[in-house]
Amino acid sequence: MSKAIYPGSFDPVTKGHLDIIRRASKMFDSLTVSVLNNSEKSPLFSVDERVNMLRGICRDIPNVEIDSFSGLTADYAKKTGTDVIIRGLRAITDFEYELQMAQTNRKILKTLDTVFLTTSLEYAYLSSSIVREVASYGGDISEFVTEDVAKEVYKKLRGESNGK
Repeated sequence: MSKAIYPGSFDPVTKGHLDIIRRASKMFDSLTVSVLNNSEKSPLFSVDERVNMLRGICRDIPNVEIDSFSGLTADYAKKTGTDVIIRGLRAITDFEYELQMAQTNRKILKTLDTVFLTTSLEYAYLSSSIVREVASYGGDISEFVTEDVAKEVYKKLRGESNGK
């Protein structure tokens, strides 16, 4: 059985992330989308909120599971018995960083490979930070995220509880 993980912060999950998830899910028997609890960042959403958003938008993809983790991705991959990491690339600057991370992960865990998927052109400009910035100024983010995620972003920025 081929298994892969797609780790990331997903704060919030965008249509670009969903594109990578859908495409990767066709390449592997099992894909685990794993929300990283990164102490270096100050996220808009908690790990549980991000996990719940991902579960909602991935509910129609039967071979996708949602999880969360802290620490090194290579350690998480070893713990879950996974030998493939999925990473999306938008631009050459992404590649430089992601190549360094892939090589580091491979050094830590010799059996760990990274598969890079180039982002579909319609999402090449898109990032979670762009979504947060546009939304913070009251802009329309409907082209960037699903309707449910957009509602959660606006509620969070207004200081409302997400009710989950």
